[in-house]
Amino acid sequence: MEKEDTNAELAAAEASSDAKPENGAEEASDVSSSFPNDEEDSKAEATKKKKKKNKSKKKKELPPQTDPPSIPVTELFPSGEFPEGEIQQYKDDNLWRTTSEEKRELERLEKPMYNSVRRAAEVHRQVRKYIRGILKPGMLMTDICETLENTVRKLISENGLQAGIAFPTGCSLNWVAAHWTPNSGDKTVLEYDDVMKLDFGTHVDGHIVDCAFTVAFNPMFNPLLEASREATNAGIK
Repeated sequence: MEKEDTNAELAAAEASSDAKPENGAEEASDVSSSFPNDEEDSKAEATKKKKKKNKSKKKKELPPQTDPPSIPVTELFPSGEFPEGEIQQYKDDNLWRTTSEEKRELERLEKPMYNSVRRAAEVHRQVRKYIRGILKPGMLMTDICETLENTVRKLISENGLQAGIAFPTGCSLNWVAAHWTPNSGDKTVLEYDDVMKLDFGTHVDGHIVDCAFTVAFNPMFNPLLEASREATNAGIK
């Protein structure tokens, strides 16, 4: 009986020892099965971080200009660097101004001044585009000038002699060649058959940007407008 009991105990012990690896394997499989969940969690966290980054990037995106324009150009270009305009190359006898190292160095020294001019030019460009889009027959000349100049004040962040309107807006009609502007209370109205020369200026640090363009609604004046554009471009070149 004692031998049988001992044999039974040995058999039970062997059975239990045989079972340990199986339990161990199950435990190992349980541990390994937890890794995919960790990976999923880490992926989820990474996705959340990406979303947060994307949100932060969206917050940093600069707002476009409003309509009518109201955002100062210094906010549209927070780097302080303003767009270049059209570049005309020197020709013929003046080509040496491009190849001369001295001239190139002098031009590099003028970069701060150029940037002030480009700021004034960007304001002029945006105001010019807006005004051209709203001009129509029946408008009071005083309203045209006030709207234009108030828009300049906003976009250039008017500040005394540091930035602002360069001179009173000229809106000369028909046979008046230039430099006419309405006084307060003037009731002159822009008519369909009028030809208007609209001339206004902006300035930053005293550096003036001046540009004029001609407005006409009657198609009969289109050849005149085209000739003016071609003459202006030829003069610039």
